[in-house]
Amino acid sequence: MKRRDFLKAGSAGLAGTILGGTGLISWTPRAHAATISKTFYITDGFITQPDGVSVYFRGFSSSSNGLNAPGEHMIVQEGDTVRITVINTLGTSHSFVIDGMVDSGRISGGQSRTIQFTAGAPGSYLYYDGRNAPYNRLTGLHGGFAVMPQGSSNQVYSGSPTFVQQYFWVFNECDPAWNNAVRNRQTPSGRYTPRYFTINGLSGRPPGAPGAMDPAIDSMADPRTKLDGHLGDRTLIRCLNAGLAKHSVHTHGNHMEWLTSNGQVRPAVWEKDIVPLDGNGGGADVIYPFDPVPDAWPPMTNTTLRQAENEGRHSAYPMHLHDEMTQTAGGGSYMFGAMTDIYFHSR
Repeated sequence: MKRRDFLKAGSAGLAGTILGGTGLISWTPRAHAATISKTFYITDGFITQPDGVSVYFRGFSSSSNGLNAPGEHMIVQEGDTVRITVINTLGTSHSFVIDGMVDSGRISGGQSRTIQFTAGAPGSYLYYDGRNAPYNRLTGLHGGFAVMPQGSSNQVYSGSPTFVQQYFWVFNECDPAWNNAVRNRQTPSGRYTPRYFTINGLSGRPPGAPGAMDPAIDSMADPRTKLDGHLGDRTLIRCLNAGLAKHSVHTHGNHMEWLTSNGQVRPAVWEKDIVPLDGNGGGADVIYPFDPVPDAWPPMTNTTLRQAENEGRHSAYPMHLHDEMTQTAGGGSYMFGAMTDIYFHSR
């Protein structure tokens, strides 16, 4: 597919609800704090990339015989007691860190540790392995963690613009040579040359490619990642970057409302179609408003959206990164990088 055609169209699917698993995140506020418990297993294995190459990864996984890279996203409320049990199934030492909130310290190979902390200020955080930095984090030992304001279901922070649904977009990139060095308990050497670029651990598949629209491998079909909304479904996206490279998150169809940068509330909410995302744990909270697309023809209404759906057509717009290398895999396969789709549905 030519680049200009990709910028015009996307793919299809539906989203579910979670408290930290797959699909968009549902949240019901509580009057009182609660205790939230979660168990992570530090595991490793190989993940096949879009060009067929198997690459070594580690992850905070949901089971001892699986591999989740990144780990499941979590959402809690300000003031909650969070109890995390980390079971390290590997022979190397690891840790569990949320900056400004918790640091487990060393968890030796074959050992486990339960840590307890109070959920702090509302916002979006990266949890990650702080040992052997940044290599353990880069190989997949990270995930998204959100703290909701107490009593609120629709704000990022007290007084913020409101939303009706929320997602995580956790970005990463991979240099297979570095990952393989970590596997062999070596310190990676040589120039860092990322070959694969992911969002929530997956890469895109262009229409017609093997695996296209398979939600298990295609980030444009993954229910954790692709945005599904009706007109007016203001959608919070918690963008986090576990990788080293800085990115420019670019959405089509609507501009985003840019609320926070690296955990800090911005002095003014700007409407942007491109939002910068720093490397090494950078973050940005944005709202995609699902407003009628200004240049859509015929004009976008619930009626025209329903007519399109009845004819088997989808009103979809892409999200991709404006740093060109991130749209490739293996050094050149275009449209196999960190991208997803945004779907407008009729009510």
